[in-house]
Amino acid sequence: MEAPVSVTPETHPSEIRYVTDADGNPVGVIVPIDLWREIESERETAYLLKSESMKQRLLEAKARGQDQVGAHIPRGRQLAPD
Repeated sequence: MEAPVSVTPETHPSEIRYVTDADGNPVGVIVPIDLWREIESERETAYLLKSESMKQRLLEAKARGQDQVGAHIPRGRQLAPD
C-alpha cells in the first residue's frame, strides 16, 4: 500500500506545486501545462542534438529562419524513451 500524499495548496496557476508523502518528503511536482510543454520541447531538442546529422539539419533550418523546426513531429509523440 502506498503512503498518502499531499499537494501544496495552489496559490497561483503558474506556480509549481510539490507533492509530498506522509513524512513531508517531496515525491513529485505538478507544473503548469505551458511550462511542461517548454520542458518537453527542450528535452526533444537535446535528444535531436545528440545526432550529428540531426544537429546539422536543425542548424540549417534555424539559419533558414524557421521558428518551429519540429512542427512535422506529431504532438504527443515521444522522441526518446524515458
